[in-house]
Amino acid sequence: MGEGLRRGGLPGGPDTAGTQPGAEPRPVGTPKIVGIVWGLLVLNTLGSAGAKTIIPLPRSLIQMVTMGALVAAFALALAVNLRLRIRASAFVFLLTLLLAPSMISSVNLEAGFGALFRCARLTLFIGTLWLLSRWWDGSPTFVRHHIRMYFAVLGSVAVGLVVSPGAALPDLYGGRLVGALWPLTPPQIGQYAAVIIGLTVLLVLGRRTDRVSAAVVIVPSLVLLALTHTRTATLGLLIGLVLAIGSLILTSAAARRFFTWTVLCATVAAVGFSSALQAWFLRGQSQENFSNLTGRAKVWDALLAAPRSTSEQLFGMGLGDKSFGGLPIDNSWLAVYQEQGLTGVALVAAIIIVLAGVALLRPPSLQRACAIFLISYCAIASYTEAGLGDASPYLLHLAVAASLLAAPAPAPAAATPLPTPAVPRRHIPRWARRSEVT
Repeated sequence: MGEGLRRGGLPGGPDTAGTQPGAEPRPVGTPKIVGIVWGLLVLNTLGSAGAKTIIPLPRSLIQMVTMGALVAAFALALAVNLRLRIRASAFVFLLTLLLAPSMISSVNLEAGFGALFRCARLTLFIGTLWLLSRWWDGSPTFVRHHIRMYFAVLGSVAVGLVVSPGAALPDLYGGRLVGALWPLTPPQIGQYAAVIIGLTVLLVLGRRTDRVSAAVVIVPSLVLLALTHTRTATLGLLIGLVLAIGSLILTSAAARRFFTWTVLCATVAAVGFSSALQAWFLRGQSQENFSNLTGRAKVWDALLAAPRSTSEQLFGMGLGDKSFGGLPIDNSWLAVYQEQGLTGVALVAAIIIVLAGVALLRPPSLQRACAIFLISYCAIASYTEAGLGDASPYLLHLAVAASLLAAPAPAPAAATPLPTPAVPRRHIPRWARRSEVT
């Protein structure tokens, strides 16, 4: 293994940052506790519903752990930022505005008292992001935290697969990989794997890590992604990398070489393994089931056809479990429309548009490429996955993109030395000067 992994580092970590060409160390003044806070946010967004685990975990216990992680994250962020120094962020500001329709719709209790609980959770989540914004300076610091935390989550999935293959590949999910130690669904695992694969590939192209350390992350993550049979994550990974690497082609020879080889390999694979790829993509479904997106289209049509008052159209029905009629909505835009109305849809669209616009205006760089990958992945996944309107991994992905697009913090001005007061010359009488000469 690479030197970085032997010392406990991961791609882009502080162990490898100082040894690679063009690498930059962890920004001075960024405390290590910030990484702990980010890990607690990741734990909070893992969710409490999923497959059956090897050791049955009561849902109440899982919810207590995830909510406790959020409270701890907010407390630690506040402790490390007692002076409440924050940076201006259009992303977090728009998220804060999203609280308004969430509160207005939730106080009606149409979605039950759980809506108020979810509003409190979203408030703590956004408050923690505000506190962490102090360290958003355009550096890949939060990219490293992101890779480390989700690689640890995928490590628990891999351990569950080794310990109990039957529980990790249950017939209930059609033999797709699930979390056997923590209740994770195939789309969740596919999302985590796709995101860290894409970010690690970009770190290699930007020479922020060595290839051996990157392979330790990319290879097992690719295996886990293949076992999940998650089409959305796969398409998001491929399209996101194409857009991100495309932004580097004019300025990076490594990006041009990688893009060329990837196109050649993809062409050969499409020709030589077309039947296997088609079978993997269809997952044994019929053409009719595939055309209506595994039943999602029926739920979407019913949701849009449901009668709504003007208030419900504008502000939604309150934060819920992202379901309609007992079935998952599996679409971020329709889920936001259901829970936060047209106002929420407009704010979420503004978040994507603002981040994408800022990324396009930035000069080509590794940070810009990583941000483009994360924004495009979230935009693609929003069609078949929910989460853009509530505390979720997708908001964490976008938060990392916002940290990458933030302008570097200005260096503190050097203190101007005080002028030395002139010492007045003492007048010496002429007779005294003559005596000194003699």
